[in-house]
Amino acid sequence: MHILGIETSCDETGCAVVVDGRAVLSNVVASQVELHARFGGVVPEIASRAHIEAINPIIARALAEADCGRKDVAAVAVTHEPGLIGSLLVGLMAAKTLAWAWGVPLIGVNHVYAHAYAPALYRPGRDEPPAPIEPPAVALICSGGHTALYRYDGPTELELLGSTIDDAAGEAFDKVASILTLGYPGGPSVEKAARDGNPAAVEFPRSLLKGQSLDFSFSGLKTAVLYHVNGVPGRRREVAGETAHPNAGRGIENFTQREIADTAASFQAAVVDVLRIKLRRAARQIGARTLILGGGVSANSALRAAAGELADDLGCSLRLPAMAHCVDNGAMIAGLAYHELRAGRTSGLDLAARATVRG
Repeated sequence: MHILGIETSCDETGCAVVVDGRAVLSNVVASQVELHARFGGVVPEIASRAHIEAINPIIARALAEADCGRKDVAAVAVTHEPGLIGSLLVGLMAAKTLAWAWGVPLIGVNHVYAHAYAPALYRPGRDEPPAPIEPPAVALICSGGHTALYRYDGPTELELLGSTIDDAAGEAFDKVASILTLGYPGGPSVEKAARDGNPAAVEFPRSLLKGQSLDFSFSGLKTAVLYHVNGVPGRRREVAGETAHPNAGRGIENFTQREIADTAASFQAAVVDVLRIKLRRAARQIGARTLILGGGVSANSALRAAAGELADDLGCSLRLPAMAHCVDNGAMIAGLAYHELRAGRTSGLDLAARATVRG
């Protein structure tokens, strides 16, 4: 069964063709990184306009690469929640038009749930089909817009266990990259700088919240990096007739490349520690057999290594998405939609875009 999947929740225009929920015949993604780089983050209006320009060529290319025509497509799937409302609407209108014109079912997909399903995907002829995900599993979804833990009992059976109360992990990476003048997007640039740094050089906080909470908070860590670089506002002292910041906050222009690398490595270590600790808590609470990573931050090598060590320690299997499936993409949308269709859950042409969703 061929399903066409469309993804436009943020700043990637994605379209893919997936067979029987797992075999990826094509997966085309148009990135907007260059458009948003000078702003240090995604600008919603720019994102939605770029989707309008890219959507038709991306769909055509995905069909061509899959050697697939309209008569081969059994259903059209699309992200309808959560995400930037303008971006979601572009993909949703395209998917509705195709489903109506081709006379096939329309399937609305939760973008975050699709990230949890991404490790089940493979490319025929290039990858070995991965083993099915054994439940109960804990899925850690971490990206620029989301950081959350889910109990995963099947592709369409997810229960929210905890989420961020402020910044998402990927958002914190972007903001710290800006503070350190490392460039956008922040995840890859911080990871690259961290390779030459000492992760124990700066003692940044690990916010774990009270008790055995499974929620996340990264705003304090981001602020700690800012104060480390620029000093603490309102806490000045006179030294040799000059005003100086305590805690060696000298401004990024006075940091050496070694100090920038150490700061990046120490920040990354703090984020990974928090994600690892929360993942461990969740796994123990539900008796997990499998750990799942998903979302853009799941491409981070330090997080992947930490998750591997944790899985070994807990006696769990670890399921990681292919690098191409860490970023937002249409393949994960089409893959999850297969299971929605088998369960008889399809959408009408009145399917609405939702910027946020509970659970």
